[in-house]
Amino acid sequence: MSNKVELSKTNKKTFWRWYFFGQAGWNYEKMQGLGYYYSVYPLIKQIYGKTDVAAEAAINELQFFNTNNSMAPIILGVDSAIQEKQGIAAKDTVAGLKTGMMGPFAGIGDTLFAVIPNTIIGSIASYMALKGNPIGLILWIAYGFLRLGIMRSFFGMGYREGVKLIDSLGNRLKKITSAANILGLTVIGALIPSVITAVFAYKYKQGGVKISLQDMADQIMPGLAPALVVLLAYWLLGRKKMNSTRVTLILIVVGILAYNLKIFA
Repeated sequence: MSNKVELSKTNKKTFWRWYFFGQAGWNYEKMQGLGYYYSVYPLIKQIYGKTDVAAEAAINELQFFNTNNSMAPIILGVDSAIQEKQGIAAKDTVAGLKTGMMGPFAGIGDTLFAVIPNTIIGSIASYMALKGNPIGLILWIAYGFLRLGIMRSFFGMGYREGVKLIDSLGNRLKKITSAANILGLTVIGALIPSVITAVFAYKYKQGGVKISLQDMADQIMPGLAPALVVLLAYWLLGRKKMNSTRVTLILIVVGILAYNLKIFA
């Protein structure tokens, strides 16, 4: 029996919107979140129509999202399949899967679709250009079409696996949601020390004794300083009349003060 799943017109719209406009709304608050929402808008419109549930689904899709552009169609395919099957009941599942998958796919995609082709094709094309050979340009065009084909197959693969996930697990949506949330929290937790740079600057000196606060913090919990920065941001976001832009400005001021007061290095 064939495992091929036929994509609807709406699914194809979702893919092409991502291909052309996925990066168009990039910003420091949501990164690819706006482009992701624009891509899945036809799906939301088809499933929910003009209802309050559609607004709820839209807000869910507008959350922070950032991954490799070429790998994202897998996530879009899974998202489309799950929402078509479960509707708004899968809201938390979709959010958890997006968060959990975007980190690993970013690393894999950057290597496969940026580092390797840029190094290999770029080197060959540069050498040919120096020799006056235009084939180097053709290589990049050919790679663009190859990448397009791979991205389309990725969307189909994600959609197919999303259908399998729901069909095989039936009504056990709570278990899927729980697992997806755990995966998402794990990925975000692992990103904190790698993305946020903050170390304690204070060093105690008395005679021949030298004690570094950062060394002590590492023994208690590696990445403690970045974790404190994240906790501060999380606490601020929970305050009234506070938004991400204000929190960003506050963190900039705190960072400048902490550096000059020798709290953080």
